[in-house]
Amino acid sequence: MPHYVAIVEEDGADKAVGIWFPDLPGCFSGGDDLDEALRNAPEAIGLYAESLAEEARSLPSPRSLSALRHDPVVVEYIRDYIRKYMVALVAAPIHADVAEQPATPLQGTSSATRTFRIEGNATEE
Repeated sequence: MPHYVAIVEEDGADKAVGIWFPDLPGCFSGGDDLDEALRNAPEAIGLYAESLAEEARSLPSPRSLSALRHDPVVVEYIRDYIRKYMVALVAAPIHADVAEQPATPLQGTSSATRTFRIEGNATEE
């Protein structure tokens, strides 16, 4: 099952939490808190996959965190906000497991979602 990197935007306890996926342009999720936003994320990927399927397209293969760190578009977007963003690896729902190329599971990703802070060395929560 592929895992997509998700950027988590959290602006405080009294604000909704947003999640977007650098590999899935236009795909986003949200919730009243981090837990709800992460629970909603696989559904967002599934709906995105359904939308692509209607256009006879498939999900792109997910890139690794390392690859995204070297993508100038992603780096430019989050550079000014690096202290408040987190990264999550979100599993695509089984019915959406239609990536263009088979993805190798990311090392240490056995559950549906893994969350990392983007500060210094990334660590698993």
